[in-house]
Amino acid sequence: MTTSSSTIKNEDLLALKGYVTAADATQYNSLAATTLVLDLTHSNLNQRHAEIRFDKHDTVDCLRQKIHQKTGTPPHMQHLQLKTTAGGNIFYEISPETESERKLGYYNLPLGANVHCVDIDPYSSSAGGAYENTALVEKYKMSDEEYNKRKGTLRDWGRQKKEENPDFSLMKHAREHAQLVEARRLYKESGSVKEGFELDESTGLIIRLENESVNDIQTAKPKSGAEIEYGPESVQHLTLHDRCQVQPGSRRGEIAYIGQIDELGGGGHWVGVILDEPVGKTDGCVNSVRYFEAPGPNRGGFFRGKNVDVGDFPEIDIFASDSEDEL
Repeated sequence: MTTSSSTIKNEDLLALKGYVTAADATQYNSLAATTLVLDLTHSNLNQRHAEIRFDKHDTVDCLRQKIHQKTGTPPHMQHLQLKTTAGGNIFYEISPETESERKLGYYNLPLGANVHCVDIDPYSSSAGGAYENTALVEKYKMSDEEYNKRKGTLRDWGRQKKEENPDFSLMKHAREHAQLVEARRLYKESGSVKEGFELDESTGLIIRLENESVNDIQTAKPKSGAEIEYGPESVQHLTLHDRCQVQPGSRRGEIAYIGQIDELGGGGHWVGVILDEPVGKTDGCVNSVRYFEAPGPNRGGFFRGKNVDVGDFPEIDIFASDSEDEL
């Protein structure tokens, strides 16, 4: 004996199916004798409106108005097909010209019957998935430039914080906030105060100890080679807005940022430079965190202090050469 692939063999699923469908035979027993329960479907839509209640004394016009309300197809554009169940055989069709005052009881509809609406409007607004296919909806996209101009955004807030403290970064702030939340949870559950935090007696809240940072708390690991090699002393000869020349390539520009950049990894201090020519790799932004504003997508770069020389490095005018051997 062959078994259909759709046959359920799992005993637990069979038990669940039996529980869910146990009352199917009696689900309409409590309804009034004149009540109709119909499923409404539509030719242009995947949606199915299940168990919509009508009365046998309601008219075809009442049915059409309900379909119009749920699908948007006006009554004069509805060709109705009556089926015993969804996907079943059609036993009656009601064209748009049919007298709308005819009672639904006339059609001898069984409980749970399906009324399928065929939208005959060639210009129907629901055609082609217009009501349901979200891929057809034009998505709003904001350019990076437009977002940078907005006030009150996370990026704007981070920019303000960085002006107050050049060492600020959103990633570092997120880690510190997560540690504070964890410290407060620990105190609430066990009464223990996590190292690096204290209880503020005036508010009853756990707060971070003054002068403690995310890198000072529970960090016993030694500094990396980059953190030692590129520490604060590696950039102490540099000042914001100094003219400079960076290697490789002897590229010239102006210093716009000095400090750590968590998003780059590797540790240590970096120097952000606005380059005179579009020979960089950034506009001053690293992983959506802005460190300085460059006038173009390739007019900025981040360099180690040892690769940056400051001094009299004016912008080169490529048209200022007097050499007859150069065009």
